[in-house]
Amino acid sequence: MAWKMMLASAVAMAARTVPYAVAKPVGKSFVAHASDLLPMKPSPINPDWIVSGNPEARTGEHSRGHDEASLTAIWDCTAGEFRWRFGWDETVMILEGEVHITAEDGTERTLSVGDVAFFAGGTWASWRVDNYVRKVAFLRKPFPKPLAIAYRLRNMLRNGGNQGIAA
Repeated sequence: MAWKMMLASAVAMAARTVPYAVAKPVGKSFVAHASDLLPMKPSPINPDWIVSGNPEARTGEHSRGHDEASLTAIWDCTAGEFRWRFGWDETVMILEGEVHITAEDGTERTLSVGDVAFFAGGTWASWRVDNYVRKVAFLRKPFPKPLAIAYRLRNMLRNGGNQGIAA
């Protein structure tokens, strides 16, 4: 615990003394596509995760953050049931069809067009697709805990304690 406080203090001091400059990102700063025209590539589900059926998944990458810590994609899948491990934090919005989700804690929910859901990185969920599902997925690599604490502290100091949606 003491090392976390020392790290947070050091980061706080650095945040106050080092001038902050926003560097212009390298690469594209705006990306737009029609979701139904994005090129899709096969994205096979791990056979060990398939419970029933023959689900076939595809992914179309829309964009990546300049720091490689975030990704936005379109994903679709045909009928089947499978378990899925989320390696990154993932927020999804269903564009077409529906999926029946059972989370690790037993929570069950059917997601259909317009529904938004969040899955924490490192967790499992069971997916049952009766016909077809298409979603937009925003994925973000979670920061290691000490770095996340330092990041929040830096933002709090920079914003005078005000935490906005994009802080």
